[in-house]
Amino acid sequence: MSIRTNKVASLLQQELGAILEKELPRSGPIITVVDVKVTADLGIARIYVSIIGTPEEKEAAMDYLHEETKNIRMILSSRIRHQFRRIPELEFYEDHLYEQASRIEQLLNEVRKGSADRN
Repeated sequence: MSIRTNKVASLLQQELGAILEKELPRSGPIITVVDVKVTADLGIARIYVSIIGTPEEKEAAMDYLHEETKNIRMILSSRIRHQFRRIPELEFYEDHLYEQASRIEQLLNEVRKGSADRN
């Protein structure tokens, strides 16, 4: 990515994080904007979110994000309209890195426990 797309992605990640923190229902899962990737023409922003909760809460949160994409984009537009001519289209994806890291940690703990039992 170029310097410009990196700056745009960073700004979008910061603003979307703040929007999701204030706009989502508080009783739901924890949603964090992990990464934002912007196309070279700045037309599409792919937002990767980490969701901590039950599988049902994760599915509901992703459904909510997909349903509310237009509203989130409008809120984003009102926050950064003086910095962009055109606000990129938003695409939300779930990032499974937290789950993978937890699984790796669990496996490492099992290996450590197994080697401690042998000694």
